[in-house]
Amino acid sequence: MEKKILFPQVGGFLHGGDYNPEQWLDRRDVLEEDVRLMKLAGVNCATLGVFSWASYEPSEGEFRFGWLEEVMDRLYAEGIYTILATPSAAKPAWLDRAWPEVMVTGADGTRRRHGERGNFCFSSPKYREKVQSVDRKLAERFGSHPGLLLWHVSNEVGGECFCPLCAERFRGHLRRRFDNDIEKLNRAWWTPFWGHCYNDFSQVDPPYSNGENSIPGLVVEWKRFSTWNLTDFLKTEIRALREAAPQIPVTTNFMAFSQKLDYREVARELSLVSWDSYPSFHNDREALYDTMAGTAFHHGLIRSLKPGIPYLLMECTPSVVHGMDYNKQKRPGIHQLASLQAIACGSDSVMYFQWRKNRGGCEQHHGAVVDHLGTGDTRVFREVSGVGEMLGRIREAAGTVPEAKAALLVDWDNRWSLQTGQLGSRHTKNYVETCMALWKEFFRRGVEMDIVSSEASLSGYRVAVAPMMYMLRPGTAANLKRFVEEGGLLLATYMTGYVDQNQLCYMGGFPGDGLSELFGVVSEELDTLYPSDRNRIRFSDGEEWEVYDYAEILRVGDAQALGVYAEDYYQGGAAVTCRASGKGKAYYVAARTSPEQMGTLFERMLGEAGVPVKRLPEGVEYHRRRGEEGIYDFYLNWTAQAQTVPCAEGTDLFTGLHTEGGALKLEPLGAAVILADAQGNV
Repeated sequence: MEKKILFPQVGGFLHGGDYNPEQWLDRRDVLEEDVRLMKLAGVNCATLGVFSWASYEPSEGEFRFGWLEEVMDRLYAEGIYTILATPSAAKPAWLDRAWPEVMVTGADGTRRRHGERGNFCFSSPKYREKVQSVDRKLAERFGSHPGLLLWHVSNEVGGECFCPLCAERFRGHLRRRFDNDIEKLNRAWWTPFWGHCYNDFSQVDPPYSNGENSIPGLVVEWKRFSTWNLTDFLKTEIRALREAAPQIPVTTNFMAFSQKLDYREVARELSLVSWDSYPSFHNDREALYDTMAGTAFHHGLIRSLKPGIPYLLMECTPSVVHGMDYNKQKRPGIHQLASLQAIACGSDSVMYFQWRKNRGGCEQHHGAVVDHLGTGDTRVFREVSGVGEMLGRIREAAGTVPEAKAALLVDWDNRWSLQTGQLGSRHTKNYVETCMALWKEFFRRGVEMDIVSSEASLSGYRVAVAPMMYMLRPGTAANLKRFVEEGGLLLATYMTGYVDQNQLCYMGGFPGDGLSELFGVVSEELDTLYPSDRNRIRFSDGEEWEVYDYAEILRVGDAQALGVYAEDYYQGGAAVTCRASGKGKAYYVAARTSPEQMGTLFERMLGEAGVPVKRLPEGVEYHRRRGEEGIYDFYLNWTAQAQTVPCAEGTDLFTGLHTEGGALKLEPLGAAVILADAQGNV
């Protein structure tokens, strides 16, 4: 597997974070101390300009870049590279005062006032004009700077705007989507129900909070439009940068599993992807291992947006967060372990928000490498320096990528469809939670699992899991059939194939679009269980799974019933089935049951597919990154006890010691990175 070195000039992993020198221009001593401390902490990269528009352009047309050039020159002279951001996420007050149209309008039709961040309309021609102006100035001035590594477009993009400009662009989107045929839209959205027919596209409004929210097709299409509109806005920024500096790659920083924005659409426009990770460390509802398993899920989600290319951890906190219900400090040793997790999952960076704490403003108490104390002798600074040292020890792994033989099929618009659809319970659909819980069962077995679209090619995977695929995108059914017929093992669950992309129910039984033939079953009914309701699935070997929330009643065709319901009016009816098709098999689980109980089925599928399962102690995490020069096995112990894990023969890059294979001891909150000999099979 070929290495994908993102930044050869760095020679390893990026280590650094958001740096805001414009807040300290009157303190040259602070700016000079920053560079000294960066070198002490092993920092080789800084992100500049994320919220600097007011400093770049203090009044319209008056550009001041001298301070930025001085900072970039100083950093580069000391071997520290720059990621340079466009400032569109936080616009200056003069812009809002001159053109109020640039501010966001909420779902109730009320325009926001100046303030906050991300408060901008993606459709506004004036905002696009002003953003392109400052972006071009930046690109022309700094695009050839030897210290510039990467463009960072805007910041944590997302949201939606309901202003008249966005409403009109939505109508244009619908005209293209439905070939300028209003009757085609009426048929797709089934508007005769409740007499909601449209005579013209001009009559279609966005789903205002005090307007039309009862047409599922409209609600989901609005969310698709909002993704398209934001992506179109970002394309204007990217175009301005690439016109002046086409050699510099482009990214933007995502935020975990965004509810309102389909990141896959945005990622197509980027050179590489990055994200900001802020778990709820040390909370009182779960073990630390479970918290970090959820974080690993999000690493996997972001990684899968650009397959085969390392991603960047653009932001994390070295200590404490801001704005959560409980802003708890990371305990000693946790920052290094969490940083290593990002690397293990495929990141080629560990970056922070932020380098130095700001004295005032909203995030003045957010964690930073340099605290208000201003020195390099704090616990947090020492831990950050430890991460810099750690990244140096494993630098040869940079550019390698994790290898996955299993895939979890997840779609943003399927999530929106489930939220919009009036079936089951509004309290227990829990699509994201269900996807994450299933993914974690593979994670606990040391099986790397990509998180991909239902339309993505599955040719490189041996096992695929498709939870709650309520909406089928065009081509999804054919994709799943092809995967199974070519030898893949597929597992789908209840609520599969109920509606098409327009939210129209399939006729002839669920799952629709031919998937009932693939699985050999038809779902006749969906029973929604109250929180106190329970059922069981019983298997011939005596194993039982508890059922809660949802249970489908199946009509079985040529599938084999592996497990049956034990209670209620569907007692004895099939609940878990399997059907062979071509060279593969299609499994169907018709009820919600805990993924932990499904572990035996997962292991059966993995065994049939020839995917190795690692017997890891509870609380230990495993990943593998592979490049043409070597295989790197990562082991992380999230418990307070020493743990012993199965290990391939190789060299521990932390200690330099050779492991004979068989077993490896991990200290409490300890980790190892093994450069495996040969293929490293265990």
